Amino acid sequence: MTSLVIAEHDNTTLKETTAKTVTAAIALGQPVHVLVAGQSCAGVAEAAAKLAGVEKVRVADDARYAKIVAETMETLILSLAEGYDALLAPATTNGKNVMPRIAAKLDVPQISEIIAVEGPDTFRRPIYAGNAIETLQAAPGKKVITVRTTTFKAAGEGGSAAIESVAAAPDPGLSKFVGEELSKSERPELTAARIVISGGRGMQSGENFHMLEKIADRLHAAVGASRAAVDAGFVPNDYQVGQTGKVVAPDLYIAVGISGAIQHLAGMKDSKVIAAINKDEEAPIFQIADYGLVADLFKAVPEMDEELAKLGY
Repeated sequence: MTSLVIAEHDNTTLKETTAKTVTAAIALGQPVHVLVAGQSCAGVAEAAAKLAGVEKVRVADDARYAKIVAETMETLILSLAEGYDALLAPATTNGKNVMPRIAAKLDVPQISEIIAVEGPDTFRRPIYAGNAIETLQAAPGKKVITVRTTTFKAAGEGGSAAIESVAAAPDPGLSKFVGEELSKSERPELTAARIVISGGRGMQSGENFHMLEKIADRLHAAVGASRAAVDAGFVPNDYQVGQTGKVVAPDLYIAVGISGAIQHLAGMKDSKVIAAINKDEEAPIFQIADYGLVADLFKAVPEMDEELAKLGY
């Protein structure tokens, strides 16, 4: 089975989600190729070529790919699709935007957010907000797949794949990139952070999130939030962790004042270690937490900050 992985990058750096998607593609079978579409993205292509298990990197270097636009990427991917049995992308914002269009044009069902590859046509994926794991067998034919990368290890380096240029596909003229507003922070990006500390409705206000920010700065952690906290206007949408937010799997996830609704658990239950602080001992978050503290967060969090300071953080 020949697979094509759609690379996630910013024209300078290859995202780790790509290396994790390569791991999923290798599990389907080899050879594995990677498509790098961007502008002045030679460095990204070289990084992709070093991934173990990648046989070829195909580069579409053109101004129209400087920013990912679904309609433009669609024509490029479809121009290459005939030579591949499977097309894979990380289940990121870009992947979720582009791949359904590809599946529709190829008239095949998309296989979404897989967490394991059981065979060339058999996959596992979460359903019902992660409360159940479905094993599905895909019909014969071309497969369009998005990968929940939090469950796959990144492919290591050591590869020496060939790099070849591919022509840009015609611009369909349906849409164009106009602009973007990026939130800037000195803290690590939420989905890539090794430690995440999140607050919920129990924080009571946005001003109280400064307590979590102090902890985050000491631990070099990212700050997240539950949907309840976002809906209440405590923090911006890009903080949201959960089924309708970002899916994270850090080494340590600290949940503060979060009850643990299934929609939130779906976004963080794959964390390696989960610690929870909540004054309600019956809160569902304690059912999956490795460490739980039944306490008033307005007392416990400042005490945590003091102890971290004593330890030199």
